[in-house]
Amino acid sequence: MDKLINDFSFGLFIWQIILFLLLLFLLRKFAWRPILKAVEDRETGIKDALDSAEKAKLEMANLQADNEKLLQEARAEREVMLKEAREMKANMIADAKTEAQAEASKTIANAQVAIEGEKKAAIAELKETVASLSIEIAEKVVKSELSSKEKQLALVDSMLKDAKLN
Repeated sequence: MDKLINDFSFGLFIWQIILFLLLLFLLRKFAWRPILKAVEDRETGIKDALDSAEKAKLEMANLQADNEKLLQEARAEREVMLKEAREMKANMIADAKTEAQAEASKTIANAQVAIEGEKKAAIAELKETVASLSIEIAEKVVKSELSSKEKQLALVDSMLKDAKLN
């Protein structure tokens, strides 16, 4: 360090200061401005990227809200459709029951009409059989008992007592 202090030259010192100032001037003019401009551009780019990220975040939140809203609407619509399907099912079952009851009533009525017809036919046949038997009995009575009037009356009375009408 002693050597530097002993060899100190004032002229060299001034030339070094002049060259240093010239170097600073050239750096400021040609280097600092482009470097600062690049730093500012980078800062602006980062700021724009952050703004874009914030906008994207907001858009994602809006999309999620829209999706949730759509899901709620879809669920509500599904519930309405299920309710309508249940109502249609209940109506179809009720209609089927009503139709089956009507068909059963109609079948029962037809069966009752058929039974009544069979009953009338059986009564008519029974009357016809009774009439033919009565005629046969009358013929036999007339043949066997035609000679005596007292026997005819006694026979008719006994037959009337034996015969029961329903």
